[in-house]
Amino acid sequence: MKLLFVFILIMAPLMSSCNKLDQPLDCSNIYEQEKSKPSGVYTIYPMGDRSAVQVYCDMDTKGGRWTVIQRRMDGSVNFYRPWNVYKMGFGSAAGEYWLGLDNMHSLTDKDKYELLVDMEDFEGKKVFARYSSFKVGAECDGYILQVSGFTDGGAGDSLASHNGQKFSTFDKDQDLWPDNCARKYVGAFWYNTCHHANPNGIYRWGADNSLFAVGVEWFYWKGNDYSLKTISMKIRPVQ
Repeated sequence: MKLLFVFILIMAPLMSSCNKLDQPLDCSNIYEQEKSKPSGVYTIYPMGDRSAVQVYCDMDTKGGRWTVIQRRMDGSVNFYRPWNVYKMGFGSAAGEYWLGLDNMHSLTDKDKYELLVDMEDFEGKKVFARYSSFKVGAECDGYILQVSGFTDGGAGDSLASHNGQKFSTFDKDQDLWPDNCARKYVGAFWYNTCHHANPNGIYRWGADNSLFAVGVEWFYWKGNDYSLKTISMKIRPVQ
């Protein structure tokens, strides 16, 4: 009898684990589990059970289900970071953060995703750019960006010139410019030669031409001398 009791104690966690719900891969999974889920911070598992990471889920905008992969809103987080930090992710899901290139690759490698980029200036105007296809390649290929299917929500297409580019940081230069775009424009992104979008640049306050193209910028909306108040990049599976 005693041996039977010990066996039940050992087996109980294994038996219960078989009955637990699948861990959510992204915010779309969380939304599907309970339609009334509000926008906020949730835990997802983009690379399996041991890959828990907190994200902000936008459950309201344009049908909801968006997993926010990048967000700037107040300058509270330093985005001038090295390669390994951009690879793993940083910041706080309740505020400013970067989800991490490994997580982005894992998500977009499993399914077809779309991208929504929401932004606001310091005068309170809000616009967006939407792309029907968004994918981040593997690290061995430089985390190449594949983005297409642009829909203009007033922001203009500032990612077209970044499509097909590898990701660059100040300590890992993979852009097409002879110099280092990440160092020059104090950020990290899928730079070309160099940028029409610099969402991970220095957080500044609106119009400022004292430093050319150094700021949180979206060229085809505000040009090179205006740093945005907020910008967020969010993805969800294509239905």
